[in-house]
Amino acid sequence: MSSSPALSARGSRLALLVVGLCWLAVLFDGLDMFIYGSVLPHLLETKTFGLTPDQAGDLGSYATFGMLVGALTAGTIADRIGRKKLMVSCVVLFSLASGVCAMADSVAVFGLGRTLAGVGLGGLLPTAISMVSDYAPRGRGAIIIGLLMTAHHAGGILSAYVAKWLVDPVGWRAAFWVCVLPLLFAPVLAKFLPESLSFLVAKGRTEEARELAARYDVELPAAKSDQPGAADRWTNLVNLFRGGEWVQTLLYWLASFGGLLLVYGVATWLPTLMRAEGYELGSALSLVVVFNLGGIVGMLAAGRAADRFGAPRISAIWFALTAVGVFLLSVHMPMSVTMIVVFFTGVFLNSAQTMIYATVSIRSHADNRATAVGWTSGMGRFGAVFGPWLGGQLLAAGNGDWGFTAFALAGLSSMVFIGIAAIRGAGQTPKNSAEKDLISAH
Repeated sequence: MSSSPALSARGSRLALLVVGLCWLAVLFDGLDMFIYGSVLPHLLETKTFGLTPDQAGDLGSYATFGMLVGALTAGTIADRIGRKKLMVSCVVLFSLASGVCAMADSVAVFGLGRTLAGVGLGGLLPTAISMVSDYAPRGRGAIIIGLLMTAHHAGGILSAYVAKWLVDPVGWRAAFWVCVLPLLFAPVLAKFLPESLSFLVAKGRTEEARELAARYDVELPAAKSDQPGAADRWTNLVNLFRGGEWVQTLLYWLASFGGLLLVYGVATWLPTLMRAEGYELGSALSLVVVFNLGGIVGMLAAGRAADRFGAPRISAIWFALTAVGVFLLSVHMPMSVTMIVVFFTGVFLNSAQTMIYATVSIRSHADNRATAVGWTSGMGRFGAVFGPWLGGQLLAAGNGDWGFTAFALAGLSSMVFIGIAAIRGAGQTPKNSAEKDLISAH
């Protein structure tokens, strides 16, 4: 049934409200994720809690471990309570956890706060992606998801300014108190965000879903009568290792591990490593802003490049360029040149990982696609835990100069793994449209 122009315009405005609310939620997600890296140079210089570089690396890993837990449990919890309630709960959780960090009087309490924040951060992003997919205007799903992902990097930019404006004059705790403010956004989210259409259909609340779909002028998701059970999901996982598929699967997992090690290692340690290279704190935080601006550009541009040249090829090239950029950061250059290098490193780094998921999605069979992408993302999360820890160990051993080199090597390893996987899969026929290319598992 076609919609009238008036209904379409009204539906588009209402859908924009949904996307806008989710964008703000992901913005706060990014702020909370990046704030630790932005205040870390100050924490180390003032020896807060007697913090050492190796302890700082552990603390960075606590949040990413929490994100691993949150990402793996989000789907199960959302299926029980609904995606809207889960999003609100995640915002409340990471906001309150930031309050724990702000009031912490020891490394242990601070670490608990970062772990709990990570659980909320990890659960929110995939849920927000699902929400905007349900309510995106017809034919605009991929663009809307790409737009949503820019919010995470906008949060990174905001974290740098929060640290720059508050840490020196007020103290590091003020930065974490700012991260508590999204708690005020939770009631707004609860009042104005509608429930996920997919959740309503899955729960048999078809009439409610139909009314919402008509109100927002979006397509009603089809009911899945063949929704796989636990046994089917395990069968899908086993299928990833049948015949020669195990080699391809492991290559994707290794590429994802190296990619997220690089992403979260650089996100956590960029300001501190730039300070170690002789830059002032204000300049180091400005580089965080430039890095995340590059991330926004990269997220918007990656899909177009993949459409034209293929996601596997773009992923390999992007990782190679990222490795070059990260390695160059170990060289003290004029500030203007450093800004350019950091910007393009942000462009390639933040979208190279996205192309891994696009590659897996395209090369997977339809009945196994969700399992393949989900497990590739899950294995990559272990790299996200390892990256911040690795940076801390290098600094603690007095090898901070090797930090950028180590992260560059991780990028090269991902380039090799995804490149080999692409060559091995060159004879396969893509099984999915390129609109999946913009879906990120950050």
